[in-house]
Amino acid sequence: MKKALAIGLAAVMAVSMSAPVFAEDEGKGIAKEDLKVGAIYIGDENEGYTAAHMKGIDEMEEKLGLDDSQIIEKTLIGEDEGCYDAAADLADQGCQIIFANSFGHETYILEAAGEYPEVQFCHATGTQAASSGLSNMHNYFTNIYEARYVSGVVAGLKLNEMIEDGTVKEDACKMGYVGAFPYAEVISGYTAFYLGAKSVCPSVTMEVKYTNSWASFDLEKECADALISDGCVLISQHADTTGAPTACEAAGVPCVGYNIDMTSVAPNTALTSASMDWGVYYTYAVQCMLDGTAIDTDWCKGFAEGADKITVLNDKTVAEGTEEKVKEVEDALIDGSLHVFDTSAFTVDGKELDTYKKDDTEYISDGYFHESEYGSAPAFDIAIDGITSITE
Repeated sequence: MKKALAIGLAAVMAVSMSAPVFAEDEGKGIAKEDLKVGAIYIGDENEGYTAAHMKGIDEMEEKLGLDDSQIIEKTLIGEDEGCYDAAADLADQGCQIIFANSFGHETYILEAAGEYPEVQFCHATGTQAASSGLSNMHNYFTNIYEARYVSGVVAGLKLNEMIEDGTVKEDACKMGYVGAFPYAEVISGYTAFYLGAKSVCPSVTMEVKYTNSWASFDLEKECADALISDGCVLISQHADTTGAPTACEAAGVPCVGYNIDMTSVAPNTALTSASMDWGVYYTYAVQCMLDGTAIDTDWCKGFAEGADKITVLNDKTVAEGTEEKVKEVEDALIDGSLHVFDTSAFTVDGKELDTYKKDDTEYISDGYFHESEYGSAPAFDIAIDGITSITE
């Protein structure tokens, strides 16, 4: 679809998953033909994370029968005052709902929400909507840790195949992970990926290196190369470009991507990618505008609602039986019989955890860490055994 011309963590956490805050005009829907939607993106269509958000906006537009002229998108908006300027411009152009997709946008979106109380502002990956006291400020994310876990299972099965064919020794089964920043969002994701792999390949370990950038092809490629040189036999990522898969394809090392199918750049090594369907949220939030109903202050959904997924399995690279195992794991996530952060599945300094508090909230009960249940943004930031993290 036609896109508008481009112009251009964890601070405070919500104590609980808040009930919707009702605005003064609750019950007064907006006629579809009168609605305008604004979107602020950290990247553009050439960067996987933003491309996934843009696809979600397109899905929403199609499902709700909106026109291209009703969608105004601003790409390459940094985590600085330019974000406020973009939000203010969208509001001044008549957008009644505005989305922003990067963690560092939140301060500026909060500022705009305070100055434009008649506009609904929705911010992905953030933590401050519930504590802001603003009825027009909302946070949203998905249970991406579920997709990370499933993609980890795919990786673990590949490792087992490599052990069986003699490519890798069982006691040297080390994965590498290219991380963006040492935030809970990244830690939660790579821990879930590791636990998924460990659930089928018990000897696996993992090394994490950070780029300190959400999207840098060169840094991600360099980081993946370093991990491979350090003995990592499979690479995954929480970074937004194709840098890591490009390095893996050149080195012949299997990889698991993020956001988008990586087979176009790594046809012989890509297994799958952990991904999100942002269209589920965008359709929900915009439908609320049409219906005149409240938007959740904190929204987070997963496999059960279709908000999380893995991309198509690469038949050329995945291990035999992967499709069947993936179906089994996804079904268990959907029916609630599998919890990604089951405390019996990991240890910290050799001990199983039975308590973990953040901001006076107890996250561990019933034998698992309740990720994304007390706020939409990930909260799991525990360093578990088996994972080595290098921040510099």
